[in-house]
Amino acid sequence: MITVWGRATSSNVQKVMWTIGELGLRYERHDVGGMYGGLDTPQFRALNPHGRIPAVEMDGYAMFESNAIVRHLALADPERRLWPADPAKAGAADMWAEWAHNTVTRPLMLLFWSTVRTRPSERKPAEIARNFEASIEALTAANGFLADRPFIAGDALTIGDVNLAHLLYRYYEMEIDRPSLPALDAYYERLSDRPAYAEHVMVDFETLRAKE
Repeated sequence: MITVWGRATSSNVQKVMWTIGELGLRYERHDVGGMYGGLDTPQFRALNPHGRIPAVEMDGYAMFESNAIVRHLALADPERRLWPADPAKAGAADMWAEWAHNTVTRPLMLLFWSTVRTRPSERKPAEIARNFEASIEALTAANGFLADRPFIAGDALTIGDVNLAHLLYRYYEMEIDRPSLPALDAYYERLSDRPAYAEHVMVDFETLRAKE
């Protein structure tokens, strides 16, 4: 049994939960962070001294940092469904996971914060435009890579997709003018049909929206 500490609307928690769902692992999740608080309690700080979500408990030990948790779960899977046993394929999955985190996640998260998480009266058009341009540049690159393969690292879902796609629901639900990226659109549709993605990533974020 894995115990996950973190609210369902956290993108980093979603990354971990999607992984757990794809691997069919038994879990329980507790809402902490954001509107739920609880990050400064001795209990939580014993799991993550930095006071950030997610944190997980499993087999008598605890972990924090979503990327580390995802890698750990994928490597611990006897079937190696998200981290291939073949060294070349494993290297590709890890490489694309790093690329997605550094190139795609960062600008998309900034765009989300500068729009959805910022009050309308406090939004800065220049900042939004800059974050939008960087996000579209990254997603356009992803669109090109996905044009000739179903998943970012090849023919199967891997940790590369977990890092690339955990923010795509937010991208497609944000009130922005999205350019035509047909390969990315088809990729998102394929992921939307996966039960674990639909349950753990396609989570309404209205409670995160900043209001006047």
